[in-house]
Amino acid sequence: MRTEKVLIFSDLDGTLLDHYTYQANDAYDTIFKLKKADIPIILNTSKTRAELANIQAELALDTPFIIENGAAVFIPKTTFSTQPADTSSVDNYWVKSFASSRKYWLELLDTVCGDFKHLYQGFSTLTVEQLTKLTGLSADKAAQAKQRQYGEPIHWLGDEKSKQLFIEQLVDYGANVVQGGRFLHLSGYCDKGQALIWLTEQYREHYNQENIYTIALGDGENDIAMLEAAEVAVQIRSPVHDFPTLYRQNRHTIQTELCGPSGWAEAIQALLFSSSNSQLPKKG
Repeated sequence: MRTEKVLIFSDLDGTLLDHYTYQANDAYDTIFKLKKADIPIILNTSKTRAELANIQAELALDTPFIIENGAAVFIPKTTFSTQPADTSSVDNYWVKSFASSRKYWLELLDTVCGDFKHLYQGFSTLTVEQLTKLTGLSADKAAQAKQRQYGEPIHWLGDEKSKQLFIEQLVDYGANVVQGGRFLHLSGYCDKGQALIWLTEQYREHYNQENIYTIALGDGENDIAMLEAAEVAVQIRSPVHDFPTLYRQNRHTIQTELCGPSGWAEAIQALLFSSSNSQLPKKG
């Protein structure tokens, strides 16, 4: 193993969780190895805090996590010895917020997007039953997915041309609209990369060292900022779309042969647990 502190930032749907089953079974052995090696797995996802609480418990993770496409970082208070600057205390977490509340974005939709109302469905307007049919989630998990704090996922019903006009109108009013695996995500100008950079700096200060290596794994367009920000970017093969384009120059990038959690495990095994000790590129 390397002497640097390694941090793993991972998307969920289509990456650590299978696109169809939402299960991480094929990655369990690798997750166990990472825990044994004291390498944090930091979930960085479009999901809500309510969803992450259950997933963290299912995967037995006690690490920080990032919700709603970088809108907020939740750090268990046992992670660092002191509270990071510019964070608030919420239950057993220190929380760093990067975006306005969901209420702000719902009001913006109502104000400026009236001409498009027949072309989309927001999570706030969907019943649990409707969301269950749309996503394949259980009723409990669909209810958790509706508990947004910082933005609004949108199920687009119209054509691509109308979608672009819709996005451009929201952007003109200061919104950020990102295409996820299934939904458009409306929020402020935060992203998974910004959250990765901020949290990495907290680890660097806590461990008082520069040698922190970040590995990011994702499959969708909303993962691009996270992948661009990491030392090592792992693009997980998707069964439903091509690899999004990255613009990393002379930086380590991997595209997996396998999809979802199988590809996730494939990449981590090669990077950290291969017979050559580590495939991570050397700094400097």
